[in-house]
Amino acid sequence: MHLNPYGEYAVLLAASLANDWPVDRAGIEARTLELGMTQTFPPAADDHERVRVVIDEWLSIVDEPDPDARAALLNAQLAAAAAYPRLTNHDDEGWHLHYRDDVPSMPYVLRAVISLGTSLHLVTRGMSRLSRCQAAPCTGVVADVTRNGRQRFCSVRCANRAAVRRHRARI
Repeated sequence: MHLNPYGEYAVLLAASLANDWPVDRAGIEARTLELGMTQTFPPAADDHERVRVVIDEWLSIVDEPDPDARAALLNAQLAAAAAYPRLTNHDDEGWHLHYRDDVPSMPYVLRAVISLGTSLHLVTRGMSRLSRCQAAPCTGVVADVTRNGRQRFCSVRCANRAAVRRHRARI
């Protein structure tokens, strides 16, 4: 799995899992593969529940409005999962860096990938680039990967719904 310079892959994966939680472990694995992760991991009986904990802890970062507190939460997650960078070449991906120990555990790897990717996303794009959808009552996660940094909605559907509400309010 390659992290792009902005951590886009990881925050989009985390947002996807948060916004549409899979019903089982197979659903989590399918989502990770769909969004670009090539590694698979031996199943453990508690993977589904443990990945849910990873996502819930990540949501505490999304919901923290204060940049300093957001950074502290993210640093704690990085400390729990990240390790020194190491070169690796697996699954015919070519040589690339991993920022975690080689632990064959889906929850462990997702915690490392998501926390590192989120930190790259926030420091390169801006600390405000994670939020909740502004189309009430939706509470979906918005991982803003736009060039101008103005993404406010989690989906086109929510953006359209908000535009219709604004239009009706003017009438």
